[in-house]
Amino acid sequence: MIITSIESVPGKSIVEHFGLVAGSTVRAKHMGRDIMAGFKNIVGGELKGYTELLNDSRSEAVKRMLTQAEQKGANAVINVRFSTSSVAQGAAELYVYGTAVMVE
Repeated sequence: MIITSIESVPGKSIVEHFGLVAGSTVRAKHMGRDIMAGFKNIVGGELKGYTELLNDSRSEAVKRMLTQAEQKGANAVINVRFSTSSVAQGAAELYVYGTAVMVE
């Protein structure tokens, strides 16, 4: 499956358009990560627990989007975008969406 953030796949032609596909996941902060983040705020540095949480969230959302695209018969998703929003205190949704297409 080809995934791109641009409107086409270089060197390939779009032969069929299947429409919007999306994937999302809602994740909550972890108390242990919050404690470590508090310490990092004092001394500085990367919040590795949160970096890992965001990477896992992006991967899960993309996997769900690709499953939708495959079910529609697509072999590529173009114009891919990510969005986040707060859904509750301490919890956020990571949303990814794009256009499912068939390219040759």
